[in-house]
Amino acid sequence: MRKILEKTLKDAMKEKTSILGSKQVLNSIKNSKLVILSQSTSKELTDKILEHTKKEKVSTLHFEGTSVALGRLCGLQYRVTTISLTSLSDANITSIIKESETEQL
Repeated sequence: MRKILEKTLKDAMKEKTSILGSKQVLNSIKNSKLVILSQSTSKELTDKILEHTKKEKVSTLHFEGTSVALGRLCGLQYRVTTISLTSLSDANITSIIKESETEQL
C-alpha cells in the first residue's frame, strides 16, 4: 500500500486537497472522495466516521499503521489519525484500495 498511497498523500498535501484531523474530517465527509483511518483512531470515532461515510457513499481505508506512521507518509512531523482526500480520481481510489487488500493477504 505504501507506494501509491504515499505518492497520493504527498501530492494531496502539496495541492492542499486534504483535510487532517478527526473533527475536520467528520465535518467534510460530503466533499471527500477517500477517508483514511489509522489504527490509532478510537473505536467510537471510527464507528462515527464509518457511519457518515456509508451514508455519503465515500470510500474508506483502514491504514495498517499508527498515527505517527500516517503522519510520516504525509511528509509531516506530527501524528495524523484521520485524513480526508477531497480531490482524487476513481481510478486512484481503486488502485489504493486494491493495493492495501493485496498487502493484507
